[in-house]
Amino acid sequence: MSRLPHGPGRLLDGGSVLNFDYILSHTKLAGKKIIISTLAPESFCYWQMGVSYIFEDLRETCYRDNYFDWVVSLSTIEHIGMDNTKLYTSDSSKKENALNDYVMVIKEFRRILKPGGTLYLSFPFGRYKNHGWYQVFDSSMVDRVIQAFSPKKLIEAHFRYEPDGWHRSSREESKDATSFDIHAQKSYDPDYAAADRAVVCLEMVK
Repeated sequence: MSRLPHGPGRLLDGGSVLNFDYILSHTKLAGKKIIISTLAPESFCYWQMGVSYIFEDLRETCYRDNYFDWVVSLSTIEHIGMDNTKLYTSDSSKKENALNDYVMVIKEFRRILKPGGTLYLSFPFGRYKNHGWYQVFDSSMVDRVIQAFSPKKLIEAHFRYEPDGWHRSSREESKDATSFDIHAQKSYDPDYAAADRAVVCLEMVK
C-alpha cells in the first residue's frame, strides 16, 4: 500500500491477496475499480463493496490489451503451473509441474496493463526449491521475470527473515535463503520461520 498511489483507476488483484474487508477498505483503494482474478471461488466475497471476481487461469486472462492502471500479484506466481490441487482447487487438471509457466503470466500482466501502468509483484527468493505446490525463485528466475516484462522503470527490493524478524536485504545477502513448508514438515525449525526466509518485491512500469 505504501507504493500504490491514491486516486481512481482500474486495479487487478492477480491471485486474490487483497480479498479481505479490512484491506479493501484501505484509503489507497478508494475510488478504484477492483477486479480479483483467482483460480477458484473462496469463502469470502465482497461484491457489496463493488469488487468484481473472475475465476480463471492467470496464464490466459479474459481482459483486453492495455486495460488496467495497476496489477497487484503478491505471493502468487510461485504457484503457477504447480500442483494447485493441494490447497486451492479440486480441479485435477491443475495438478501440474510446468516450472516455467510463470513467464506466461508476466507477459499476460504486461499485455493487460496500460502504457505507464505498474505491476507490483512479490514471490519467494533464495536457494531454488520445488515444493511441488510452489517453487522458490533463484536469481536467474528473477532475471527471467524482469526480462519477460521489460520494464521502463524497475524497483527491486529484497527482505530476509531472521530469528528477530524481517530485515531489508539484497540479492547477494538472500541468495542462499531457505524455506519452511508446513505441509511437509511436522514441526517448526528453531527460528520459527512460517514459510520462506526471503522474498523479492518488484515494482515494474510498462
